[in-house]
Order: sequence, then C-alpha cells, then structure tokens
Amino acid sequence: MEELRKLEKVQRMIEFMDSKNLLTSSSSISSNRFLANLILLILEEPGREELGISDKCCLVSNLMSNLSASVLEEASLWLTQDLLPKEENSGFEQRVVGNALPCCDQMKEYSLSQSSNENMAMVGFDSMQRANSTLEDFCRSYFMFHGLDVSKPQSIFKYLPILSFTESYVYQLDKLNENLLPTSTNAESVSGGKDEKATQSLVSYSNDPVKPLVTLLERKGLLTGRIREELRHGEEYWALERKLCFALINGEEVLVEDVMKAIHLKSFDYRVLNLLLYQLCGAQPEELHMEFLSISEFLVEVSDDLYDYEDDVLENNFNILRMFVRIYGASIAPSMLAKCIGEAEDKYKTLLESLDPQLSLSYQKRCEEATKEGGKVSEHPLGAWTIPTVIADEEMYRSKLKFDTS
Repeated sequence: MEELRKLEKVQRMIEFMDSKNLLTSSSSISSNRFLANLILLILEEPGREELGISDKCCLVSNLMSNLSASVLEEASLWLTQDLLPKEENSGFEQRVVGNALPCCDQMKEYSLSQSSNENMAMVGFDSMQRANSTLEDFCRSYFMFHGLDVSKPQSIFKYLPILSFTESYVYQLDKLNENLLPTSTNAESVSGGKDEKATQSLVSYSNDPVKPLVTLLERKGLLTGRIREELRHGEEYWALERKLCFALINGEEVLVEDVMKAIHLKSFDYRVLNLLLYQLCGAQPEELHMEFLSISEFLVEVSDDLYDYEDDVLENNFNILRMFVRIYGASIAPSMLAKCIGEAEDKYKTLLESLDPQLSLSYQKRCEEATKEGGKVSEHPLGAWTIPTVIADEEMYRSKLKFDTS
C-alpha cells in the first residue's frame, strides 16, 4: 500500500507540473518521474520546520549552479566507499581509484590539497619530506643568481617558508598524478571509459588543482602572471605525462613534439620557485639568467631520466629515453637523444659565457660539487653522459624481473 501511495503522489505531481507547463514535449516518462520526485522531496523532506519552501528553493538553486556530472560521479563514489574503522580513520577516508586502493597517507594528502575550503592550500608531512632534496638543490644552485649567500642561514630561512610550502604542494599534486598512471597490471581498468572518468573526478585534476596555491600566493602579494603561467605548465606536464604513459603501456603512437614539450615543462617547479624568489627579493626576473637556467634544467632532467631509466620502465613513468625508443626504435633512439643533448650543451656553453664571470665560476663550482655528490637530481649536466642499454620490450622486461624476484 505504501508503494501505491508513493506512485499516486508521483502521478498527481506529474499532472500538476503538466498543468503549469513545467514539462517539455520531449520529456520521457523517466524524466517526468525524476522531476516529480525532486519536487516531492523538497515538499516532504524532514526539516521543513526549520526551512521554509522559499529557503529550500534558494538552496536548490544555488546547488544546481555548482552541480555537474563529474561532481555527481564523485558523490556516487563517496557513498559507496569503504570507510576505515572509526579509531583508525583520523579524519580521512580511503577511496577506490580504478582497481587500486591508495594508502592512507596518500588519501590524507588528497583530502588536504582538496580542502572543502577551496581557498585553503594545505600540505602533508610526506610531501614536505619528498620536497626537501629539491629545495636544497634549488637553494644551492639558484640563490647565487639573486646575490644571496646560501652559506648564511638567514638568507635561507628568510624565504624558506613560502618556497618550502610551494614545492611541497607541487610534490603533493605530483604524487596524486603518479597514482593515475597505468601499470602493466592496471592499464585497462585505469584507462577504460567510466573508470577513467571516475578516477580523474576523484583526484580532481579537472577542477583546477593549483587554485588553492594560486589563491595563497595572491593573498601574499606574490602572484604574477609568469608564476601563474608556470603553474599552468605544471598541469600541462602532468596531462602530457598521463597521455604519453597511457600510450606506451597500450602500444599507441607517441609524438616527438609531445615528448620534447613534456621534458621542457617538467622543471616548471624550479621556475616557479625562481620567480617567487624574485618577488620575495623585490626584483624583476633577469631574462638571461632565466634562459640559461632553462637550458640547464633541460640537461638535468635528461640526466635524471637516464639515471632512472630502468626504474621508470618498471613503474611506467615518463622518461625521455623510453619515449625515444618508442618513436625511433631501440637501435636509433640513443643517437637521436645524444643529438638533442649535444644541441642543448652547445646552447648551454654559449649562455654560460654570457653570464657575469664570477657568477659563471660559482655555478660551475656548484656543478662540480653536484657531480661529486652524485644522485639523480644534482648530476652535472656537462659531465660524461652514459646512455643505458635500451629495453626494446618493456613488458617482457617487467615480466622477467617480476619472475626473478618471485
């Protein structure tokens, strides 16, 4: 009987809506029933004692202006998620992304970066730790271009809060982007239709992920058009990384222009930090320095990719050598990459000679220190280049390594 009463109410509401020309001639039965149920919900929802009809109409109107298909998809995921036990929840939830369940720390960082207050930028401790080596390298390599002495603590700590926060926020978003990259085992589920849309809605890459950081910098009086543009380049790099890594894992075409654009965009965070430092020092960017550092950044990124080549194959990360192997083949890829390196080194040397002699010497000394220290980030771009043995069949390489370690 209860169900019959509900159906009767819906039918009567449809008749009322028709009498008020609230239905279109193209409306289906399902559409009419949906709209009728919506109006009944507004009329009958508990809480009407506190909210009048006018209040409810105003609330629904405001909601509809911010509602979209992607928001509803995320809401659906939210409703069906598996929640942690209360004592383990710590104020955040685990959400399903494709077939993977990100760890608690990852989702905690997601909830922080995507705060309910869109103007509040927050970072997690793990992101701060991961950003630390980049900050050290930035201070030791870039402070000299601002006349700052990195050996004096006051030079560092005066500007460290905003630089550290910005780099940590970038690392936080970068980690979330990595979670979207397919591997050989999850490529189909991550890249396929509805799962991909749900995943991207969940991580909110379509909802201006850098906006909270932009808002913070704007409130601090530090945001410039160039900083905003470099942050946009970061989003463009992450999108290219996903596109190219999907293409590799699925055997699709890779375009060299996309690869070269991605490798140049990859150091956007260094340029953001550098531009912020100009702002903090109350100075205008020095274009010669920016151009020189851009070439240096390119060479360091290529050096990093060569150092990380095998790991990037295993994890399906963006890597210029991987991309060149797909484009040119295993036999030609090393020589094509060597050509790119040579052209960049020629430009690097020309610009180095254009710098102030003392600055040029200081930077070369820093490169020598970095070479001795080793590591992925600080390898000297003009040192000896070693291109690793290319992996022609990545899937076989991953399978063999998995078999050997099992």
